[in-house]
Amino acid sequence: MGFSDNFVWGAATSAYQIEGGVKETGKGMHIWDVYTKESGKVYGGHTGENACDHYHRFREDVRIMKEIGLKAYRFSIDWTRVLPEGTGRVNEEGIRFYSDLIDALVENNIEPYITLYHWELPYELYKKGGWMNRDIAEWFGEYAGLVAERFSDRVTHFFTLNEPQCFVGLGFLTGVHAPGLKCPVRDTFEMAHNALRAHGRAVQMLRQHAKQPLTIGYAPTSGIIYPASDRPEDIEAARKKYFSMPEDDSNWTWNVAWWSDPVLLGKYPEEGLKKYEKYLPKITEEDMRLISEPIDVYGQNIYNGRAFRMGADGNPEGVGRVPGAGKTAVNWPVTPECLYWGPKFLYERYKKPIYITENGMACHDIVSLDQRVHDPNRIDFLARYLHELKRAAEEIDLRGYFQWSLMDNFEWEKGYAERFGIVYVDFETQERILKDSAYWYRDVIQTNGRDL
Repeated sequence: MGFSDNFVWGAATSAYQIEGGVKETGKGMHIWDVYTKESGKVYGGHTGENACDHYHRFREDVRIMKEIGLKAYRFSIDWTRVLPEGTGRVNEEGIRFYSDLIDALVENNIEPYITLYHWELPYELYKKGGWMNRDIAEWFGEYAGLVAERFSDRVTHFFTLNEPQCFVGLGFLTGVHAPGLKCPVRDTFEMAHNALRAHGRAVQMLRQHAKQPLTIGYAPTSGIIYPASDRPEDIEAARKKYFSMPEDDSNWTWNVAWWSDPVLLGKYPEEGLKKYEKYLPKITEEDMRLISEPIDVYGQNIYNGRAFRMGADGNPEGVGRVPGAGKTAVNWPVTPECLYWGPKFLYERYKKPIYITENGMACHDIVSLDQRVHDPNRIDFLARYLHELKRAAEEIDLRGYFQWSLMDNFEWEKGYAERFGIVYVDFETQERILKDSAYWYRDVIQTNGRDL
């Protein structure tokens, strides 16, 4: 047993993090273009203006994907590259870039997976209220329809939103991501509701404009809660905690159920409706029908988690990490268990085939004296995590895994300080070097994870 014969092994990136080409070819401005220049909050004053120059080097990057043996590549489209103002006028040069990328992938037998929104909110729409404006569902729908119209002759796999927990929570609640605002909590619930409505409208428009049947999904994230032991009461405690609302309203976006129950179960969780009542916008039955527009698969970005057990009082209680527990270069804990329990809990609740749409780690990678990049920590991390994913694959409908990330890139507010790639990028020369982990991953793909 193990991974199914048609299991999809891939890698993922996002537009602003790798493309560069910001000032070219009629691309419009989005909130990250503005934020990186004006906020003073990005490490080293870095911007994504050049990033990995993927805009000019995508053919080389596709050759690298082929060398690694990727079966699939998950990338996002920059909304402002194809619709500079967010709606209306189409930028044909932007369309041509993505069309050429898709052709190159197809020619190399790499399945393209498109993410519609990985945080590049058009600045023109931001000025009209962005996620606060109910009209954003129609704006996003128009964009989704255009993408389906132009690309669904060759692309059948689409994800709508990537990590709304982050683009609402980090962008508008804590203010560490673009546009860098600390909004009233009530506003962020309005944004969350509109983001979910936009997701639903995008699903409708993708299907309406599709040139062939599509597989459509959604890619939220979560910190996994996993049981401290295999005792049934600890498993139940972890499950309960995982789908509950966070204690702290001021950082409320970090949860699973508020973002996924409406999409997959057609209703907001009762606990949240009670707890957050004073913050909630008007929620209509029509809204809920739109939000729960049927999707085919469910994505989840999973990096780490926390252990919980059943406390003496019958409530879940956290189990602290042992002193000296493993962590990544960005100080995220190394918790492989999350790649077994996360998919398992999600599949039990939502009954949808699951993709791990992101998973990986940042390392302190350097080019060694032998001109190679040795990243044993990443190989060890991936081996541990994928071993747990293999366990999950034997129990649930698990469709694929996308390593984050194909290459080192612009890591949002951390600039170029952190390296998540399995391909090293020298940001001065744009030279690419396959890290040891890329070759290791190639072997995993070739053997379909047999030796994990």
